[in-house]
Amino acid sequence: MKKFNKIMALLAALCLTLALAGCNDAKDADNNDNKTEDVHYKIGIMQLMDHEALNLAQQGFIDKLAERGYTDGDKITLLIENGQGDTNNLSTIADKFVSEQVDLAFTIATPSTQAMASKTTTIPIVATAVTSFTEAGLVASDEQPGGNITGTSDMNPISDQLDLLLQLCPEVKTVGFLYTSSEDNSALQCRIAKEYLESKGIETVERTITNTNDVQQATTAIVSECDAIYIPTDNNFASAMPTVNDVTMAAGIPVICGESNMVKTGGTATVGITYYGIGEAAAEMALDILENGTDPATMAIQGSTEKEYCINGQVCAGLGIEIPAELQEFVVNPAE
Repeated sequence: MKKFNKIMALLAALCLTLALAGCNDAKDADNNDNKTEDVHYKIGIMQLMDHEALNLAQQGFIDKLAERGYTDGDKITLLIENGQGDTNNLSTIADKFVSEQVDLAFTIATPSTQAMASKTTTIPIVATAVTSFTEAGLVASDEQPGGNITGTSDMNPISDQLDLLLQLCPEVKTVGFLYTSSEDNSALQCRIAKEYLESKGIETVERTITNTNDVQQATTAIVSECDAIYIPTDNNFASAMPTVNDVTMAAGIPVICGESNMVKTGGTATVGITYYGIGEAAAEMALDILENGTDPATMAIQGSTEKEYCINGQVCAGLGIEIPAELQEFVVNPAE
């Protein structure tokens, strides 16, 4: 009987132990659930200026966050700022993000990223619309950034763009480059373009600007020296394409642009990346940092895998350019 009682006591103790463990597990699970529910991140968004490509990158970022369950006021607070193309504004915005102790900064375009990078080495920075992170001095390498910065590149398929120019205008002998002298990414793209054209025996000339006030003068100066113009994903020119169009249409000069929205506002044609897509990819990287604690130093820079053709039908008609049948599906007529 005593032996039976001892066995029953041991069984009772075991049951009590298991019950307590179950309660603790349930309590831990509740705590984890509450911890997940209580998560709230502050994200600073700094955009260089207002133009369609950069706007699309920002929208892609915000939409992807929402798709993953993060909307402004629900699990995240978004501080959205626009530098209006002024580096002094960018510096002020960066200071604000640091003082607000944002959990992550999303920077759109190289100058925005450089401004934020100059203010902090601890706040994670995910950038987009940066053509070359290494060329801009932002990371040690694309594969291993090595600091607090990572993101998505808007490097274009430059050779494809120039091949498109030569397909549309096979008689071109000299190509003019227009870009902003202070935009490292623009200079890099034009350097790559120059090397590619020279390998095909085509000459090049260039004019640079410091701000949008110089666009008309630079464009007017170059049209008499070339048969076609190449403009990279340059932020100042992207915001001033109607001005470029006024000059180039009068001179009968086609313009190959770095991205499709520049074509829709006055350029001739392009094959480029999707800015909405690189914004979405940047959001995925940001969430990897916030949710999983992944170190930006180890997150390789990502590029776009999509290509987007865009041909301005009205501009081509005005210039007398015949669009090949295989490219007809990419024709847009913005004014319609």
